[in-house]
Amino acid sequence: MKKEDELLKELTDMVKETKKGQIKWKLSCQTTEYNDEAVKPTVTEDGITWTVDECYVSYECTYKGSDFVMITYEMIHTAGDKRQTTNLVFLPPLGIRYFDISTLLPYSVPASNILTYEIHTLWLLLLEMYKSDNTSVELDASSRELMIEE
Repeated sequence: MKKEDELLKELTDMVKETKKGQIKWKLSCQTTEYNDEAVKPTVTEDGITWTVDECYVSYECTYKGSDFVMITYEMIHTAGDKRQTTNLVFLPPLGIRYFDISTLLPYSVPASNILTYEIHTLWLLLLEMYKSDNTSVELDASSRELMIEE
């Protein structure tokens, strides 16, 4: 299993190579962010009611001759203009492509602010590339429903 610093270095190099057009990416994204507010779950903590969203993104490419798969998960709590996020990063084996926390947990990598920032940098780069020339980036985005067990 890769350590956080190894993944950070690898992602930094991947961003550079992606900018040069040397890596083709396949992204798959499922999010609840664009669902109707009426169907989104809420939680109340310390008297504040938060609307809960989640977003999974799977990043796949071939890097240095090997298949690379990383899945990120973000849980987003929103109350008015307040926003709190929890970020998780997973490096599952090639056969695991499920957007399910319990399936992915054994493959988690600690997500520091620096690693989260680098992943966000990659995400923004890939979205920009997809918009301008989607030959290097394949994107499949869909909505999902979030159920919170009480």
